[in-house]
Amino acid sequence: MPSVSSFPRHSARTQGFTLGVPRTFTITPDGKTVLFLRSASGTDRSNALWRWDADRGETPVADPRTLLADDAVSDEEQARRERSRERATGITGYATDTSGDQVAFTVSGRLFHADLRTGEVRELPARQPVADPRPDPHGRWIAYLSGTSLRLIGTDGSGDRALAEPDTDTITWGAAEFIAAEEMARYRGHWWSPEGTAVLATRVDEAPVQHWYLADPADPAKPPRTLRYPSAGTANADVGLVVLGIDTAPVPVEWDRTAHPYLVTAHWSRHGPPLIAVQSRDQRTQLVLAVDPATGATREVHRDTDEHWIEIKAGWPAWHPGGDLVRIGVDGDSYRLFVGNTPWTPASLQLRSIIDIGEDVLVSASADDPAEIHLYRCTADGAERISTEPGVHQAVRSGGTALHAHSGLGSPHTRFQVVSGDQVVGEISSRPETPALVPNVELLRLGDRALRTALLLPHGHTADDGPLPVLLDPYGGPQAQRVLARQQGYLTSQWFADQGYAVVVVDGRGMTGRGPAWDRAISGDLAEPPLQDQVDALHALAEQRPELDLDRVAIRGWSFGGYLAALAVLRRPDVFHAAIAGAPVTDWRLYDTHYTERYLGTPASNPRDYAASSLADDAANLRRPLLLLHGTVDDNVFPAHSLRLSAALQAAARPHTLLSLPGVSHMPTDETTSENLLLLQVEFLRASLGLPQP
Repeated sequence: MPSVSSFPRHSARTQGFTLGVPRTFTITPDGKTVLFLRSASGTDRSNALWRWDADRGETPVADPRTLLADDAVSDEEQARRERSRERATGITGYATDTSGDQVAFTVSGRLFHADLRTGEVRELPARQPVADPRPDPHGRWIAYLSGTSLRLIGTDGSGDRALAEPDTDTITWGAAEFIAAEEMARYRGHWWSPEGTAVLATRVDEAPVQHWYLADPADPAKPPRTLRYPSAGTANADVGLVVLGIDTAPVPVEWDRTAHPYLVTAHWSRHGPPLIAVQSRDQRTQLVLAVDPATGATREVHRDTDEHWIEIKAGWPAWHPGGDLVRIGVDGDSYRLFVGNTPWTPASLQLRSIIDIGEDVLVSASADDPAEIHLYRCTADGAERISTEPGVHQAVRSGGTALHAHSGLGSPHTRFQVVSGDQVVGEISSRPETPALVPNVELLRLGDRALRTALLLPHGHTADDGPLPVLLDPYGGPQAQRVLARQQGYLTSQWFADQGYAVVVVDGRGMTGRGPAWDRAISGDLAEPPLQDQVDALHALAEQRPELDLDRVAIRGWSFGGYLAALAVLRRPDVFHAAIAGAPVTDWRLYDTHYTERYLGTPASNPRDYAASSLADDAANLRRPLLLLHGTVDDNVFPAHSLRLSAALQAAARPHTLLSLPGVSHMPTDETTSENLLLLQVEFLRASLGLPQP
């Protein structure tokens, strides 16, 4: 059995064995160069910018260590990183012009420009702090954020000026608001025109959004942060769009923002006018609008409606070179690729995302097994699968060249291959640490709903070794997915298994990959379907595996998984004997608008659904050990969630443990904290289930 402490330390130091792995790929239109970020080793958190060329292989473009000595970031940048769950330092993002020759990026809030033709990298005299710099398509200008302004500077360092500045202290230009970044996966708020003469930019006014305050009790001298947080049923930020000409007057974009206040995404290419996708507040209607940049007028190109909600999928809307709209639409119980009104994928595929649009369209999708994600080249004649090995495949494509990333159950690492046509022409090296343990994982389908489940047993365990206590280790919430055919994601589960548990990971209703009906099975109820799926999978598995000891069953989880863990011991103590709930949502009235209202509506319209899906009213039912973990500066799931549940438990005289994590936001990033959290959980489970010391 691996030691209790070795894996947690190794995992924390390597950020879950993700350091040293290449990421954020860009392929130049000629297909000859691939840009990417990667740190120097599996324990180095600082990303550098690299390039791969067919004739020269890999060479560094910019290393933050040669540019600056630190990685200080502004509060605004830290908030952006929190939304995207960014844990690395150094160069965490970059953007290029159309040719890929001109690259812009930031380090410590300072703007840098790299010219790939000459190899020169230099700092530009932009107003600091700088965020989200983006060169125009022709590489003459860089648009960037500074504070609440959207600014412009030449790639030669000249002409720094404001494109748009706020007229009140509640307005921000060119950035994604909280809801867009946290729930819509829209992390940007400005888009260049193909000619490089104008920028389509968001104007966000947070004046309607309520103030919340977040103080760190560990530092009483530090004043609390004042945040704008749109909890369920309250006002959102007012988001508009303006076409900002480099040398012309601003043009506001007009659409019915009262009926469709959510800006989901925007797209501006040479194949047609700008496109925007906007949603109604209840998310049951989504429009694709074409924008006239000269007048700001919009016309409806496509409309989707759904009695529950419109699911946001990556890569659309966009124009096909032939002039048709490319989109992902619901057809029966399938997510399908449509070009114009013609489906280009069969109903047997569940489309995940649109990767690249040329004459053909490259997509990711799942067929009969949601644990596998493959690549398909689509035309009007159908969809051809181009990934061959089992597992999870991702890609980036441009100019006839693609970067294929493959991870599977046979290796702890992802392989990154450069593919031209159908030929592998190179490979991007990956430098992560190799974990000392290999997941002993078995993928199963369980029960009447064929629940996709991963079972992990201790290494070397046999049925003759006696019964094993069971640890359920789910996320369990909508849109996410844990059970995938790759080693990544199972390492911590395997470490718990090697401490003497049968670890079970279940993807229940609402989790992505199985189609619209599966996604919408949690409509109006975030509690019963996810919890019942965990129970049903456990019992179905126990019928097959008698070594599972159903008298010693625990559950652990974080975020929605933390909510599910607390829910389990409060409502099903007949099944679950202990729970670890990390950063749990305990009262859905305290969570944000776009996510919560998608499933439950508003608290005013559906108070019973909110009550049925929240936990405080169940406090008196607690009969099992419960450990609550929560960061004191979590600005996603506020500490109030755990504190209010703890108060309700105290009022009901129900013993429990609340562990505050000083200075920690939604996900721990500190090495010591991350390591010790795992060790504390093992000790809690051992004591709660009456297990002997290892």
